[in-house]
Amino acid sequence: MIKNIFIIIGLSVSGFFFAQNTAMSGAEAKAFVTRVSSETKEIKTLQSDFIQTKKMDFLDKNIVTYGRMSLKTPNMLSWKYTKPYQYSIVFKDNKIFINDQGKKSAVDAKSKTFEKINKLIVGSSNGQMFSDPEFSVAYLKNGSFNIAKFTPKSAQLLKYIKQIELYFPKNQSTVSQVNMTEASGDTTNIVFKNTRINAPVAASEFSL
Repeated sequence: MIKNIFIIIGLSVSGFFFAQNTAMSGAEAKAFVTRVSSETKEIKTLQSDFIQTKKMDFLDKNIVTYGRMSLKTPNMLSWKYTKPYQYSIVFKDNKIFINDQGKKSAVDAKSKTFEKINKLIVGSSNGQMFSDPEFSVAYLKNGSFNIAKFTPKSAQLLKYIKQIELYFPKNQSTVSQVNMTEASGDTTNIVFKNTRINAPVAASEFSL
């Protein structure tokens, strides 16, 4: 189950090794957090197409998948993979609902690792992730992005996640790329495209 969750929301650093990241000053980090938190307060829905690239040590080729992410505040999130396979995962009502090519299941997410990951992703749309007590945050920058790097504080979460990086383009306050490095060293990268903010999102996006 954990492995499947990371296939859905996991993230990779490929493509970023060549960008020179430097630490923000205290004043820069404060201004960045204040701006993102303020500008994202008005977000009620967010929908985006995505391309996910997962790199695993035991595979010669990266796994590339395509799909659509939908978010509705305060706590509904769905990831629907459309290519090369059909796979959906919905976070709703403290549960995780999964549809693996027609095979449906549900998992209680309350007070579990899944809930913490879900909370961080939902928080990226409203700025609340910066104050999540489960993570320590470092703020970086390069020529194109402001970057928030999250490191789990708990030993339980560190068993699965080494770090998560959220990339914010210089001219916007929503995440355009998310990177995660798992404890195993496997990495995944999600690039968001065609993002729609506060547009109507069909209820069917949050059902299987």
